[in-house]
Amino acid sequence: MKLLSVNVGQARRVPYTSRPDGLTGIDKRPVEGPVMVSAPGPKGTAGSGLAGDAVCDLKHHGGDDQAVYAFAREDLDDWERELGRTLANGCFGENITTDGLDVSGALIGERWRIGRTVVLQVTSGRVPCRTFQGHLGEPGWVRRFTRKAATGAYLRVIEPGEIRAGDRVEILHRPGHGVTAAMEFRATTTERELLPRLLAAAGDLHPQALAAAREYVAGQAR
Repeated sequence: MKLLSVNVGQARRVPYTSRPDGLTGIDKRPVEGPVMVSAPGPKGTAGSGLAGDAVCDLKHHGGDDQAVYAFAREDLDDWERELGRTLANGCFGENITTDGLDVSGALIGERWRIGRTVVLQVTSGRVPCRTFQGHLGEPGWVRRFTRKAATGAYLRVIEPGEIRAGDRVEILHRPGHGVTAAMEFRATTTERELLPRLLAAAGDLHPQALAAAREYVAGQAR
């Protein structure tokens, strides 16, 4: 298991984002050399966990619980076959493109060591948005991505350090609850009956998903 690329984006003005200024950093490109990874700070005020990576929509992206976005090259290859087009590393807005790792099947709370020092922890799947659809230029993309539920994973930074393409990825810890990034995504989008199962991962779950699960359970108890 390894990193195929480390990808960062610059703020660019586009016609397909809902931001008033039209800026987005979704267009990530592979970069040479090491990139510093660290916890960026609270959501709403902090952006990416990767140095040099722009996050423009701080309301929905960035912050400690979404510091790094990972996507598997195997899933990009699957989409290439389905869409009939080439998909470069970083084109889904991912910060790290992996090889040999089931990213969507990673467990909430699972920890990865990347390179010598960096440790990341899985928090949730990725919810597609209008900007993602506009960036790819695929009609009905939000619906298609949601249906497949191969979401990739958001991660928080447990131990900072530098990463680069070619770094080994080692799974340090896998919790026993069975709640994956893909399950979390399905529970919070199309299969809300799964929400109670997310509570098994409460200690490591993205705060928004945890709040949704608790609200659903409380509503069922009324």
